[in-house]
Amino acid sequence: MINKKHIISGAVPILFALTLIGACKKLLPTDRDYFNTEARFTQTLYKPVMGRTTLMSDNFDAQSSSQPLTFKIVNPRNSDGIIAPELIKPFDVLVWKKAYTGKETSLEEIENKRAIEQHPLFEIREHSGEFILWAASNSRVLKALPDSGYTFDVEVTNNGGRRYFNNLKLQAYRERAYEPNRIDAISGASSNAPIRLNSINNFKAQRTGDPLTIGDVKVDFNKKQGSTGSSLTFRFLDSIGQSIDPAKFNLTAWNKLVHGFNMEKTASYVKYNVAYPIPLVEIPTAYTTVDGKEATLKFSYDRLGFGGIKETADMSFNFNIYEKGEWEIIFSFTRDNPKFTNE
Repeated sequence: MINKKHIISGAVPILFALTLIGACKKLLPTDRDYFNTEARFTQTLYKPVMGRTTLMSDNFDAQSSSQPLTFKIVNPRNSDGIIAPELIKPFDVLVWKKAYTGKETSLEEIENKRAIEQHPLFEIREHSGEFILWAASNSRVLKALPDSGYTFDVEVTNNGGRRYFNNLKLQAYRERAYEPNRIDAISGASSNAPIRLNSINNFKAQRTGDPLTIGDVKVDFNKKQGSTGSSLTFRFLDSIGQSIDPAKFNLTAWNKLVHGFNMEKTASYVKYNVAYPIPLVEIPTAYTTVDGKEATLKFSYDRLGFGGIKETADMSFNFNIYEKGEWEIIFSFTRDNPKFTNE
């Protein structure tokens, strides 16, 4: 005969155990955030150039920490350990609100994709840990090398924890409005070394017929002082400083030379209305090098050589301009002039 009392008493421990298991399941978190203590900044010294919007990326290794992480610069200080207000104060900067493609058909279309916002000159992106140095007209308030610059800490948090990364450093180079540049990045002293072309092919000297080399062409950048305009002009000078008519470079694709508008072509220059910086964004376009980091120019012409054979000549130059203004790039032939006439 089955004893019901024994059955009931034997079931009590089983039911109690099941109840405990269910309670434990409710108490244990099912998706707990995790902050890996091995997470780190892979770069702790940052040396951007002032006057250029520069993104410093791929600099934080989260080591499988739960996302999103939140980053914040704290305690920015100068070399004396004193809080540096110039790293905290917001300034007006241009921010892209829509993507630049290089196919925009007017200055208005370009400018409608940008807006002025207020940002600290140096800041960290909230959820990526990337640093950005913004270009601003008054970015010279920052201390530049050879000053030892700034030290700062970064607070990184998620729901699983918080950590401080201390004593990161910002040591910015002084502004250089264009590249290539003869100004020393640290001292600011200007070198006498000339700026040269990237290439020159099949240019013949007018007097001797010898090939011209990149050493025979000097490149200068000039900015009109006090102007509020936004343009870029190209000039060509012969060996005695006289203008060469741009029309002599008859194979040049003037309408596609730069991302500019309202081209003005005369016997002494070619001028475009442009937006700055040049290039506007580091992406490949019809006006840049393959990597998109520099604007690229190509001037070319043809002539009939000996035997009536057509000869094509070209020269190329890669550059950047970071500061808005009315700029000129001048190409001077220093040893001899190019031969444009037929044999």
